[in-house]
Amino acid sequence: MSQELPELKIRNITIKYPIVQGGMGVGISWDKLAGAVAKAGCMGTVSTVGTGYWNTKNIRMINGRPLKPHNFHNSDNLKEIIRRAKEISGGNGAVGTNILCALTDYERQVRDSVEAGTQYIISGAGLPLRLPEYVGKADVALIPIVSSARVVNLMCKRWKRHGRLPDAIVLEGPKSGGHQGFTYEQCFDPAYQLEALTPEVLEACKSWGNIPLIVAGGIWDRKDIDRYMDMGAAAVQMATRFIGTHECDASDMFKKVIIDSKKEDIKLIKSPVGYPARAVVITPLVQRVLSGVRPKIPCISNCIEPCNHGQESNKVGYCIADALGDAQGGVYDSGLFFSGSNGYRVTKIQSVQDVIDKLVGKMVDDDTWDEQGVEELESAVGPLALSTG
Repeated sequence: MSQELPELKIRNITIKYPIVQGGMGVGISWDKLAGAVAKAGCMGTVSTVGTGYWNTKNIRMINGRPLKPHNFHNSDNLKEIIRRAKEISGGNGAVGTNILCALTDYERQVRDSVEAGTQYIISGAGLPLRLPEYVGKADVALIPIVSSARVVNLMCKRWKRHGRLPDAIVLEGPKSGGHQGFTYEQCFDPAYQLEALTPEVLEACKSWGNIPLIVAGGIWDRKDIDRYMDMGAAAVQMATRFIGTHECDASDMFKKVIIDSKKEDIKLIKSPVGYPARAVVITPLVQRVLSGVRPKIPCISNCIEPCNHGQESNKVGYCIADALGDAQGGVYDSGLFFSGSNGYRVTKIQSVQDVIDKLVGKMVDDDTWDEQGVEELESAVGPLALSTG
């Protein structure tokens, strides 16, 4: 039996277990998942991406898409998601937000999160150099995502000018789901793997006053947790494993795609964002893109700045906002289903509490199927005709 995991202390919050649930947009980690993870004594993270899809009642839509950034990244919806997540948590753990630097209206989303009572902000997909400025004097833990020791030093030098240093740092390796902070080639280079980067980033964190390091990207079980904690990490961040939970905000279709995927089905693809992205590639949308289909795509949501109002979408062959929105809504034919490299290991649907209990050693981990959970998915979405390309 593994030793008991230590508490995690970051700024003004103490968390029972050193486990952070990674943010997953659009709508994979909203109030239900983040609230349940926090309730179990960990850090539950709300993704601020595409909150216009959470409740479309007061959202202006065109062709089923939220119109412009203020609808796609909707302030009222985000605040309500955070409020509900904190209510579900029952005062346990911590509820925070993940805000991508590359998002249109980044500053507004930071200020909305602070106003709603977020306890921490995790921010990556670019350098969140102005995050302390946007947060101001609010007592919120600030946690940038980095890919190297060089970025740690750059971030800390810049933030120190505003009288802040990161309250923790997330080092995300190239096995995570969604967008990567590396080139395609680096994602397969041993020198850029999480285990290779961890020692030098730990040293950088120590040089700035022992900033707690949270490692992410490919973390799956207790063995992984123990490995990185033994190396000196203060905590781990996990996202993909929580897709296979009842509380995950993803559609039944999304969960079924992940459960039905095989190891060879999860690969890196090009994204309009400009980074390699890891997804299930045997779905209809990705197969069309890989075959060279390039339909003209109107930019309705203007979700992310690097896309240049849809110019990159038309080059790549799909709109990231539309595709992730469809996946969240259970539209199989046009959905994009992000997954970490371990997504094929999601073989059942279980409760968040069960996942946490297995990770902390209160329950034996195994890969047996939750027959009832899988049958519920089959009943909801039916068998999938996955393309083999």
